[in-house]
Parts: sequence; structure tokens; C-alpha cells
Amino acid sequence: MEVLGIDIGGSGIKGTIVDTKTGEFLKERHRIPTPQPATIDDIAETVKAIVDHFKFEGPVGCGFPSVIQNGVVKTASNIHKSWINVNVDEVFGHITGLPVHVFNDADAAGAAELQFGCVKGYKGLAIFLTIGTGIGSAIINHGQLIPNSELGHVYLDNGMKVEHFASDAVRKKEDLNRKEWGERFNIVLKYFDKLFYPDLFVLGGGSSKKFHKYAETITVKTPVKPAELLNQAGIIGAALLASRAL
Repeated sequence: MEVLGIDIGGSGIKGTIVDTKTGEFLKERHRIPTPQPATIDDIAETVKAIVDHFKFEGPVGCGFPSVIQNGVVKTASNIHKSWINVNVDEVFGHITGLPVHVFNDADAAGAAELQFGCVKGYKGLAIFLTIGTGIGSAIINHGQLIPNSELGHVYLDNGMKVEHFASDAVRKKEDLNRKEWGERFNIVLKYFDKLFYPDLFVLGGGSSKKFHKYAETITVKTPVKPAELLNQAGIIGAALLASRAL
């Protein structure tokens, strides 16, 4: 099935048409900077612009930086607060005139890794972390995705939220080099290791492409690997989950 997958992030909104049987991109990815502030009307218009770019007329799947329950936005950390309690499926469906299904962005990326990437067939407990403007998470236990985990909002022992301590946005803001940031992110992994005792950590988002630059700073005992789909996972997973929702 061909589905338009869209990944809505804090800095960019990216999308392309995906073959949901193989996970392959059928067109070159198109990216538009995320409107600031990320209000309902502006985000909806940007989603429509992605659809119009591809002249697409089929089903659409979106990864969204929020807890999503039955299409309704429940949290707003990297988007405008006006989104809370809005049915985002209906908003995007109305403006595009297409069937749209929206999911937590990290869950979408995790679903892609589960279907096509390094968690496929994995029998243990895996924690998938997307590293970008914020830090998203997907918990996968014996092949089952547990939705809306939002581990980026957990408070560390130092009193800081995980994503306020070690997101890629924080790395850029504080001008940390990859080694300095990796040492900080290692603290996060050790904290999650104590909480969950997972069998595997998988790192996605933009920082997954740079894993070789900070791998030596990651000393947590649990195995850590970059996502096989890198930062394409969000688009692929959004399309995949939308195909299952039809």
C-alpha cells in the first residue's frame, strides 16, 4: 500500500510517499521548517503543503510530538498549548480532504524499527529513544509496542527533565561537542537502565547518524545501537501505522 508518511518535529516537518510493505521511500523526502509558534492553523497548513507537494490523494499517516489517544492531543511540550484536547485526526483530515491518522512520533518511529529495523523479531525488552528537539520514546516488549511512554519527560536525579538535560536541542544551545553530549546522554541511559532493566537501547532521530562520534562515551551495561532506519523511521512508521488503521 502507498501511504504518505509525515513526521512532525520541533524544527522540521518532513514527508514522503512510503511503500508500507517494504518500508521504502517512493519519492524524495520533502521538508518544511516547523512554524514558530507551532499553532494549530500553521501546522495544519504545513501538513497540507506536504500533501500538495506530492499531489497525493490517498491515506496519510502523521507522527506528532505529543501523547495521542484516539486521535486527540493530550500533551504539548514542543508545540503550542492550544493543541491540547484537539482531535488532530479531524483537523488534518479536514484541511487535506484525506483520511489522516496521527500517532505519537516516537511510537511511529519505534513501529518502523519493529517492522523493518533492528527490533524486528526481537524477543526482549527494547527501549527506543528518538533524539531531536526533544527526546521521545517507544517501549517494545517481546514484539509489542507500548504506546505513549514519553520517557523524555521523566525527571532525573538532578531534578531536570531528560529532554531538558540531553536532547539534541540542548546540545546545540549549550554548544556541547559530541563527546560532552554523549557523556551526558550516558547518564540518561544509566537512569533508564535502573528503572526498566531493558535488554536493548535503540537510538533514533538525527543523532543516530552521528552515533560513531559519541559511541565511546556510552558505558551503560545494556547494549546500545543506532536505529537501522536512522531518522527516516518516523516517516516510515507513520505510514505503516496509518495503513493498519484503515
